[in-house]
Amino acid sequence: MTQPRQFVIEADGGSRGNPGPAGYGAVVIDPVTGETLAEAAEYIGVATNNVAEYKGLIAGLKAAKALVPDASADGALQVRVRMDSKLVVEQMSGRWKIKHPDMKPLAAEAARILPASAVTYEWIPREKNKHADRLANEAMDAGKRGRQWEPSASTASLDTPRSSAASALPPVSGPPGDAAAGAAKARAALASRPAAASAASPVSAAAPASAAAPQVGWGAAPDLGAPATFVLLRHGETALTPEKRFSGSGGSDPELSAAGRHQAECIARSLADRGTVEEIVSSPLRRCRETAAAVAARLGLEVRIEEGLRETDFGAWEGLTFAEVRERYGADLDAWLASAKVAPTGGGESFAEVARRVSATRDRLTTRYAGRTVLLVTHVTPIKTLVRLALGAPPEALFRMELSAASVSAVAYYADGNASVRLLNDTSHLR
Repeated sequence: MTQPRQFVIEADGGSRGNPGPAGYGAVVIDPVTGETLAEAAEYIGVATNNVAEYKGLIAGLKAAKALVPDASADGALQVRVRMDSKLVVEQMSGRWKIKHPDMKPLAAEAARILPASAVTYEWIPREKNKHADRLANEAMDAGKRGRQWEPSASTASLDTPRSSAASALPPVSGPPGDAAAGAAKARAALASRPAAASAASPVSAAAPASAAAPQVGWGAAPDLGAPATFVLLRHGETALTPEKRFSGSGGSDPELSAAGRHQAECIARSLADRGTVEEIVSSPLRRCRETAAAVAARLGLEVRIEEGLRETDFGAWEGLTFAEVRERYGADLDAWLASAKVAPTGGGESFAEVARRVSATRDRLTTRYAGRTVLLVTHVTPIKTLVRLALGAPPEALFRMELSAASVSAVAYYADGNASVRLLNDTSHLR
């Protein structure tokens, strides 16, 4: 029985504005040798990120089909599609519904190119999709100049050096059709080979400089892979926010005010421009769900609700200002300010209890979203707690951080348990 041809397709798309000037890139790779078999890229005018990503997928599937004359026959071809678009991978795998009207015809077109049994989909981190990403950016750059992408001008293959010297590569392991494993081993082997090993390699002359460069500082640490990055978004304003009233999870659960809805739209535009968020997780409280919904609508993502991200229960202090609490419950307030183990009047949560809840939530989410960038839409105390724990700061640090409505902070979590605070209380998107 003839073995099917096996290819890896890596595809990507981008939009500078979302919607904005957009382009896609796709590359077909031999999983055994790591060689580039075909490239495709195109500037597609004004479109969204998701449309461009689907266009890249379609181009990659068509390029793979063109390499095998009888590709439509059962068993003639096996393709592993690798993309950093969680949306496209999950929708084409059948695990997510396709709701957006712009996506439905594109998904249908992609599904018609090859038999469903011939294609599998795999999500990969963005940094492992550099070749297709570079092609997409080259296409957008060409479009900016009023031209289309030309293969002769591309340097995308420099991101993933390959060679036809298959004998120097480790054998492919895993079950038949495990193309991704072969491609990954090929790239790893090629990346570690000295330039002189293959005179035919188009990038061999550049290899010695990068291979000989010593690692210094943090670069000397072992490769821990991409971190789980939490983009921490405080919800937009409610009617209680400008009055500085205690508003936790034990109160009235207010909606966003007009100002808060405007803030949510501003951060949605900003995150769409950055194009890095892959998942959205929200506190169950209304103000967070509404903020998350605005971002999700712009990014084309689903929102997962996480109970552990809710705000502190402030007990009898809910809805009161600090001055009103001081007047009514002065002794309780002093005790609360002095110890993280003291709860607000009337059975609320202490900051120590919140820290345990938030820590458990952090651990679950870092495991679930390893290597991904996730937007957590939550509240003042959970965000400050995540930052405090990442810094190893004492509980009283919670009172020494400013966190504005609709502000963005960020913490990266690495596989060895270390964390790095990357951003705190950024409100530039509101100006």
